[in-house]
Amino acid sequence: MNSLKEFNRFTAQLSNTEKMPVLFIGHGSPMNGIETNPFSQTWNQLGNDIPKPSAVLVISAHWYTPGTRITAMLNPPTIHDFYGFPPELFAVQYPAPGDPELAQYTAQNILSTTVSLDHDWGLDHGAWSVIRHMYPEANIPVLQLSIDYNKPASFHYELAKELAHLRTKGVLILGSGNMVHNLGMLSWNMINGGGYDWAVEMNEKFKDLILTKNHKPLIQYESLGTAGRLSIPTPEHYLPLLYSLGLQENQDEISFFNDMAVGGSLTMTGVKLS
Repeated sequence: MNSLKEFNRFTAQLSNTEKMPVLFIGHGSPMNGIETNPFSQTWNQLGNDIPKPSAVLVISAHWYTPGTRITAMLNPPTIHDFYGFPPELFAVQYPAPGDPELAQYTAQNILSTTVSLDHDWGLDHGAWSVIRHMYPEANIPVLQLSIDYNKPASFHYELAKELAHLRTKGVLILGSGNMVHNLGMLSWNMINGGGYDWAVEMNEKFKDLILTKNHKPLIQYESLGTAGRLSIPTPEHYLPLLYSLGLQENQDEISFFNDMAVGGSLTMTGVKLS
């Protein structure tokens, strides 16, 4: 009963704020988390340009689960979910707090599925490699919402709409993945810039569909032809984009950043809706 009273007190304290933007960020290599480069510099500038959020909710390609979960601990650990990288990357800690009450509030306001409160995950590199550049002081609560791998793309797009009210509660919602992501065809000759013809073609197609707010082909991405199949061999890095687009409103302005192909088969393109 006391916990219910505390939760009711928390929801009563949530006040409306200026509507927050929504971001999709192409996070690329984990090394972007510790490097100062054009990608990380843009993320840092985004953190300075947008209103300071009360919390950040991340949908990361790297939390791919049966069912939908949300991190609900006070102190989410920094997860080093990669291998073969320099020791200094494994040494990174991003000690942003969590927000269990916001996690519970968010879970209870998603009606299309059951959302489990998770106390075991933390912040994977799809979250911290970006956010540590945006908010280096680690003083803003960060939560992650997982991607249910048993559900179709349309489910994720529609679930995102149930998060829309958080935009007016000061919460920055951020999808983290890559529009084009095919590590099996990575070219080290183009690691610093450049893309295969199909990757560049698909990246431009994605942007055109986003600008015209034509989301149906993006949801039905399996029908995007050969370039689409090469760009999205598996869906986990693509689905965070659908969460961001599911939150798009008619009056939102659309802009792109870090619009660049790297390694032949990856694009770093990000989207801002505001």
